[in-house]
Amino acid sequence: MSVLLYGFEARERILDLFEEYVGARLTVHGIRIGGVPRDFDPEFVQRIGKTLDGLPRTLRDIELLLNENRIWKERTQGVGVITAAEAVDFGLTGPPLRATGVHWDIRKDVPYSSYEDFDFDVPLGSAGDVYDRYLVRMEEMRQSLGIVRQALDRLPDGECSAKVPRILRIPPAEVFHTIEAPKGELGFYIRSNGTDKPERVKMKSPSFINLMSLAHMSRGNLFSDVIGILGSLDIVLGEIDK
Repeated sequence: MSVLLYGFEARERILDLFEEYVGARLTVHGIRIGGVPRDFDPEFVQRIGKTLDGLPRTLRDIELLLNENRIWKERTQGVGVITAAEAVDFGLTGPPLRATGVHWDIRKDVPYSSYEDFDFDVPLGSAGDVYDRYLVRMEEMRQSLGIVRQALDRLPDGECSAKVPRILRIPPAEVFHTIEAPKGELGFYIRSNGTDKPERVKMKSPSFINLMSLAHMSRGNLFSDVIGILGSLDIVLGEIDK
């Protein structure tokens, strides 16, 4: 229960910032076509920095309770194992893939949105089990804190959004673009027919694809281990029930 409460407490502090900026805690929509809804004022930037200052301690507290916990390690090490080759065959992306030792992160390998200007590491595992997927995610949170700090230090002056028409008409074309989302590789295919409505939109959701490996990871494990294996995939049901 302590770990769960520590995580929820940190989550609430972050959601408070989301709510103040866009008025929502879960359906966050801060990024718009052409920019963001409003600029950060100095007070809000200071609040973000203060929140960042407290998060490393929360991560340390969680790791002190779990990393060398005998029960935690017995229930996670060697459980839900998938090899690097198998992970690639299943099309895994994100932490489940990197926990097998495969170095693939779109922010590094196919940079977008100025990620090439940020200094951060890509955490990797080796065993491809529940324990390594946990370790990878813990380290990714630390790397994310560093990215946010660098972004705050480099906030540019000037307008925060471009002047774009309310209705967009894109010439007939098609595009597929992916980003490195927290759950894995999130991609969108869009085909335009020249009107203000797309002719076709297809979403490649990481949760839907990563979930396909659950049966493979569960073989040879206890029925009770399925809960931990599923949790280590960190799925979002809304992506799966699309």
